[in-house]
Amino acid sequence: MSEKNTTPNLNNIPKEKFEFVQIDTKLHDEVIQGEAIGFFKDAMIRFRKNKAALASFIIIAILAFMAVFGPSMSKYGFAEQNVQLQNMPPRVSWLSGLSLFSGTTTKEVRTDNIEKKYKDAYIGTVSTRVVKGTEMSKIKLDPYKQNGGDDVYYWFGSDNLGRDLWTRLWRGLRVSFLISLIAMAVNILIGIIYGAISGYYGGWIDLLMQRFIEVIGGVPYLVIVILFVFYYGPGIIPIALAMCMTGWIGMSRMIRAQFLKYKEMEYVLASRTLGASDRTLIFRHILPNAAGIIITMSALEIPGAIFGESFLAYIGLGIQAPEPSIGVLLADGQKVLLQYPHLTIFPAFVISIMMIAFNLMGNGLRDAFDPTLRGIE
Repeated sequence: MSEKNTTPNLNNIPKEKFEFVQIDTKLHDEVIQGEAIGFFKDAMIRFRKNKAALASFIIIAILAFMAVFGPSMSKYGFAEQNVQLQNMPPRVSWLSGLSLFSGTTTKEVRTDNIEKKYKDAYIGTVSTRVVKGTEMSKIKLDPYKQNGGDDVYYWFGSDNLGRDLWTRLWRGLRVSFLISLIAMAVNILIGIIYGAISGYYGGWIDLLMQRFIEVIGGVPYLVIVILFVFYYGPGIIPIALAMCMTGWIGMSRMIRAQFLKYKEMEYVLASRTLGASDRTLIFRHILPNAAGIIITMSALEIPGAIFGESFLAYIGLGIQAPEPSIGVLLADGQKVLLQYPHLTIFPAFVISIMMIAFNLMGNGLRDAFDPTLRGIE
């Protein structure tokens, strides 16, 4: 038996059952619109997504804030001396529960001398032992009370002249920042001008300028800096300028490479054909394309300058007393590292955090301004 055909016959459907649609409507594709994102905005979006770089930027901002306002938070001046309170340990009233900031220290003395010499400062005995028949006790002392400084609070302790380390540390960070910013600004300026001229004009001008760089770049950087400081004497300006003797070479090479890349592009050739001057081509059409490189190199120049200043201070060519710097504090602290470690711990911690933060932020800026990564999540 064959199955019954249930398919309707379309020819038998009355015409009035049909209805025309979209007679007066034009079919078109949907227009997709979005906000235009410029190069710098796109770079900042990618920079903010880099958690390490963003955290480093916040750390640098905090350190810069402390460099400006930190010294004024303490009532003691950076050069104010109190010879009765030399090499005091860190003491913070609301952190007295922490051993690092309790303002106490330990010392091994003869047990029979505790009452005679340390009666006022004695807090308790940590341990005892017998050395060659003599009983020795390791006791906990309050050196502030022992030296008449009951109401004195050196938050980071004091140095060998009784100067407040908190004030000197942030004052020194300010000096180090100032030196690094001067060196960075001069290096960037010279590097941009030198690299732009060399890359834009090319030919024999580029050849001579690059040979000159090779000559001065062959002399060790530290030798030039040390000789410069020896001749002009230590100080903020001489040290900053000493770092600029060859510090601009790296920036000039980067700018030269950018000019060699962009000067033959169509829009530059079109502007030249329309009569644009060299100055217009350099500063309006080519140099803006190197903005990302300049910003990145600027961020990476600062830690190098700070390290250079610290090294000069470490070998005795840094800022002269009583003006402090991070390098000066490290140089003074390493002399008594075993006896008074706090004099080295705090400056070393600050410079370590600062160097790491600047390098991470510089790497983040480099990735953010990389044109090959634009639009990539």
